[in-house]
Amino acid sequence: MRRWVLGVTYDGSDYCGWQTQPEGATRLPAVQDVLAQALADIAGHPVGLRCAGRTDAGVHAVEQIVQFDSGVARPASAWVRGTNTRLAQAAARAGRRNGIAVRWACTVSSDFDARFSARARTYRYLLVDAPVLPPLLRGRAGWTHRALDVRRVAEAAAGLTGTLDFTSYRAAGCQARSPIRTLESIDVVRDGPLLLLEFTANAFLHHMVRNLVGALVMVGERRRPCSWPAEVLVARNRSLAAPTFAADGLYLASVRYDPGLGLPTRVRPLRVAELW
Repeated sequence: MRRWVLGVTYDGSDYCGWQTQPEGATRLPAVQDVLAQALADIAGHPVGLRCAGRTDAGVHAVEQIVQFDSGVARPASAWVRGTNTRLAQAAARAGRRNGIAVRWACTVSSDFDARFSARARTYRYLLVDAPVLPPLLRGRAGWTHRALDVRRVAEAAAGLTGTLDFTSYRAAGCQARSPIRTLESIDVVRDGPLLLLEFTANAFLHHMVRNLVGALVMVGERRRPCSWPAEVLVARNRSLAAPTFAADGLYLASVRYDPGLGLPTRVRPLRVAELW
């Protein structure tokens, strides 16, 4: 039995999220189910998948890390090109566009765990501040019609980093045992009408990034002072924070592991053109 790891990218627009849902719970498929079936076609047996971080409905991934075990002899190219062919065929049969692709595959030791071996995760949020959302970015970027002051966004973001209690920025139904997370950095880049916010942490709470984006947008729109997001954080009260921002602009960009594992993961430059 060998443990394989895949680097997977997907457009989450047409999926109910990463995780398998109870039958009948949603009309949209789960990324996990679609990918597992394609891999099973290549393996010739059912395949159980484990990922670095479950993404919600509408959330995208530049590089999700997925593991599975198989005892069949297949080259890495079969798990990449073969799986991508099966994904495309399955989408065509279902009359929908294919939004999933495997970028790379490699083997690791049996004690590797896609979730618990991860040292940090990076999410990026693509935001448009323009009077009208460009149709080509619909479903791929968040939007506000108000102009954002990037300097104010960056100043407010600086007060949210560190090992902190993020109760104010977690979803009401978040199942994490502790609200304490280490948010290493929040970087902000402006490119014309596009604003890219990058969040790197050891782990994230449910809706944490989207809730932080909501607060930072209110500051950027001058509807709240720069100190407000940090004040909300200290209050540990979700009801005091901004509404959860749209899932459309959220991307799981990368997952960091110990270099000794030899995974071909890539951290792309923080530029809008490199988001995908």
